[in-house]
Amino acid sequence: MNQPELTQQALGILRSGDHFQWYVITLLALVIYVYTNEISKKNWRGIAAGISLYLVHWLFEIANALIQYASGHALWTVPAGTSFLILVGVGIELSLMFSVAGLVLSKILPEDPKLKILGINNRIFFAVVNAALFSFIEIFLAMTPAFHWVYSWWGSLSVFFLVYIPFFVVSFLCYDWKPKVQGAVIGGLLVVDAFLLIVFAGILKWI
Repeated sequence: MNQPELTQQALGILRSGDHFQWYVITLLALVIYVYTNEISKKNWRGIAAGISLYLVHWLFEIANALIQYASGHALWTVPAGTSFLILVGVGIELSLMFSVAGLVLSKILPEDPKLKILGINNRIFFAVVNAALFSFIEIFLAMTPAFHWVYSWWGSLSVFFLVYIPFFVVSFLCYDWKPKVQGAVIGGLLVVDAFLLIVFAGILKWI
């Protein structure tokens, strides 16, 4: 375990308004613009990709916070640099970025869902490519005071396989699902995330 005191720093600013900055409002406005713009274009598939990734992101952040409660330390923490720390491993800036990541990156998907690139289905190919890109970016983040991998065995490869590949696989597969399936998956994820937050953050205050 590396520098576990950073976990305490993160817990010290958890959901505190002391560090709030007004740029968050601008970021929120940009997220709203992105989605309203896509709604005006009736890009429902892109919107489904965006929302599904965001909900999976929340599921992982809740799990990370529960790991912190159960073991004393999360897998990743945000000890500084955020305007508002929502859970131990995610600030509001990261969360807003993930809210549009799936929608924005779904725009690189070929129209044909069966097209293969290097012998791999293009949805899986681009999911892996984007997972690798995000994992690489996280290496840089982990070198700053604003983001920290707590355990020595948790790093870029773990993040790549266990976090970002699920993020983008769900998002890019959801892009092609029929509306009823999209609605069922998104609705199910929303119910699970909301239930976990209400119970563990609201009632029990574990996270």
